[in-house]
Amino acid sequence: MHLAASSTKKDFMSLFISLDEAKKMTADYRAKKKVLLAPEYKQKNVLPICESFDRAAIDKLLSQKDCKGIRIYYGIKNEDEVHAIVVGYNSNNEDILPATDQARTLDGTDGDGDILDNTLRCPYTCPPSSPLNQ
Repeated sequence: MHLAASSTKKDFMSLFISLDEAKKMTADYRAKKKVLLAPEYKQKNVLPICESFDRAAIDKLLSQKDCKGIRIYYGIKNEDEVHAIVVGYNSNNEDILPATDQARTLDGTDGDGDILDNTLRCPYTCPPSSPLNQ
């Protein structure tokens, strides 16, 4: 599927879902996540319940030159744990990636192409109870 590079207001609004739909989706995920895993992974924290990203980090991604939005990939690290990897994308729907293989921090001044991953991952660091995580 190819995503359009630009969105209209109507397209933007269609991206949002109701709280009831979000509650159903997160409940279904929690209920089915162990079924989706091979037996040897069921007792590990392979699939997160959620991941929390600092606003300053998201703002930094969105402030990159020609950044039109963020894209979330999924990767594996730390003993087979799934993690979200967040990058910006430009008006051509291309990932905005660094020119070198060097991690940066929020106070870095070396330009665009930040890749965000080091999040608060639940389990381990979980948010307070909400309708989306009960």
